[in-house]
Amino acid sequence: MTAPVFVVEHFDAGGDGRYVLDGPEGRHAVSVKRLQPGEDVILTDGAGRRADCVVFAAEGKDRLIVQLGPVREEPRAQPRITVVQALPKGDRGELAVETMTEVGVDAIVPWQAARCITQWKGDRGLKALGKWRATAREAGKQSRRVRFPEIADAASTKQVAALLANADFAAVLHSDFERGSVPLATAELPDEGEIVLVVGPEGGVAKDELALFEEAGARAYVLGPTVLRTSTAGTAATALLLGRTGRWS
Repeated sequence: MTAPVFVVEHFDAGGDGRYVLDGPEGRHAVSVKRLQPGEDVILTDGAGRRADCVVFAAEGKDRLIVQLGPVREEPRAQPRITVVQALPKGDRGELAVETMTEVGVDAIVPWQAARCITQWKGDRGLKALGKWRATAREAGKQSRRVRFPEIADAASTKQVAALLANADFAAVLHSDFERGSVPLATAELPDEGEIVLVVGPEGGVAKDELALFEEAGARAYVLGPTVLRTSTAGTAATALLLGRTGRWS
């Protein structure tokens, strides 16, 4: 089992090299994980910086004292994979974020597609976005990542088209089999740069949206002979791309 990951805002240790992990993270380490002296832990800022540490002592219910190791930065993986995720119903959005984070997606862009039943408006939208970001943080810790995926603000269709126009590879998962969408498994992929993948809502990507995305340089692809739900399609496609680009090698 790899060492557990805890998120910190800084890596400032005392003169003896000891670091105090307190607050919610310290409470989780001491009261939930019940870490003991000599055990390994990883501290990260979630943006690529990490320090491999060893537990020195636990104090009370929420203070873990660790011996701080060297702070280093994990390089960004190439090519970078961004998933534009249409808003699913209920808690399926958090499910999509959780599993995409676990497999290794680099960024997620919530998309208010024309056929989305869910609407992110006002305080409700801000609350939903906060849940996505919290889910990415917790899933990043659980999967032992030190560079968590970026969760962008909700994007309009025009903003998604602009994102696709700047990508090195742009794909729209589209389940209209009669249209002649090609398999994502056979697409020619770049060795580096930006891959942007669009996952539509349960009702599919609307014709005018698809036309705009194709005008921006994207192409329609299918994953296979079956139709996946919007909350699982992004995870399956990301896993396929990670394997094909060598990031899982």
